[in-house]
Amino acid sequence: MKIAVAGTGYVGLVTGVCLAEHGHEVVCADVAAEKIALLNAGRSPIYEDGLEELMKKNRSRLTFTTDCAAAYCDAEIIIIGVGTPEKKDGSANLSFLYAAVNQIAENVCRDCVVIIKSTVPIGTNDKVDALLRERLAGKKSRVDVVSNPEFLAQGTAVKDTLNPSRIVIGAENADAAEKVREMYAGFGAPILVMNRRSAEMVKYASNDFLALKISYINEIANVCEIIGADIDSVTAGMGYDERIGNRFLRAGIGYGGSCFPKDTKALHWLANFHDYELKTVKAAIEVNEHQKLKLLKRALKRFPEGLAGKRVAVLGLAFKPGTDDLRDGPALTNVPILLDEGAEISAWDPVAEENFRKLYPEQIKYCAKIEDALAGAEVCFIFTEWDAIKKLPPEIFQKTMKTPCVFDGRNCFSVPAMHAAGVDYESIGRRQTREQ
Repeated sequence: MKIAVAGTGYVGLVTGVCLAEHGHEVVCADVAAEKIALLNAGRSPIYEDGLEELMKKNRSRLTFTTDCAAAYCDAEIIIIGVGTPEKKDGSANLSFLYAAVNQIAENVCRDCVVIIKSTVPIGTNDKVDALLRERLAGKKSRVDVVSNPEFLAQGTAVKDTLNPSRIVIGAENADAAEKVREMYAGFGAPILVMNRRSAEMVKYASNDFLALKISYINEIANVCEIIGADIDSVTAGMGYDERIGNRFLRAGIGYGGSCFPKDTKALHWLANFHDYELKTVKAAIEVNEHQKLKLLKRALKRFPEGLAGKRVAVLGLAFKPGTDDLRDGPALTNVPILLDEGAEISAWDPVAEENFRKLYPEQIKYCAKIEDALAGAEVCFIFTEWDAIKKLPPEIFQKTMKTPCVFDGRNCFSVPAMHAAGVDYESIGRRQTREQ
């Protein structure tokens, strides 16, 4: 099939490349000329495991362009995968989406299906459908709008797209739904067809449920610290219950990224707009905001004289392993406060350094090795659970730091092992070594 994709961010680019892997002819369009130039040079503007390799493998079926007319005119299916960032009030910013819709209306030359894969408020597909019908009135081209939300996770986006847990198709027209089903032939996943508003809600309900699960286990971890229980033991006991499962039960300092923070706030805003309050989602948002600062508050209590002039090592800048995305991550929340406190920061991250350097080009010392970031440090914060961090021997903190004081926001190490190595170690939901 001839497929066009609007947007070359996480959703658009990964979707386009994976559809090419399944034999489709794909044109990826973007208004950002620098991104298209990078893609045409064989390089991805985002870090995602296996993405560049798949781009090179399917180069004969992939075209990257800023020419929207050429991209959309002859496409059988046009997929919108642009960003829908959060506004200050928590609602979704749909300006990029409607810009893409207007470009499609101007350039479509044949009957086609427009798929909205971007995460959008419930009812957006209906509005886009009405807008396209109005813009195309009197023309020969017929356009059907279908909701087809994505369920990829950053860090495993290629794997998630090629091996989806399910494919959700929200359509008001059976022929349009069948066209999308045809596009996904060979993906081997369950396909669920429903109306558009239900499909839009599936995305929000799924992400918000996972955010709720994370915030819940973080609250349980906080109580574990108070009563002397161990969160690792508690989650192990919970995870064997099939009704609960063991995923998203890792206690830490909160979720981040492009989805959970934005989607929880957007659904909460939408419910409020219709005079209904989602109390559970509101609580998840509040818990997560407090959780991000949990270790920093502990550190400030631990050092009542303050952190001014202290060498502070920061391990992990990305919001999660496997990505260079910083959005709403704990490093992005804590580092500005540490700098305001007067801390001298040395940071390490295997892929997100470049993005962080754009925000703080001079204020931070960036290190190529973990050992260099730790050297001479009086305090260490762990914000991302990279494998390279988890594989460190506990003794390295004692050997390289001036004072081995570690605040671990991802529970990367065993408390007894860190205690045995002589490390002053604080983590989430477990007894702290200073108290033993």
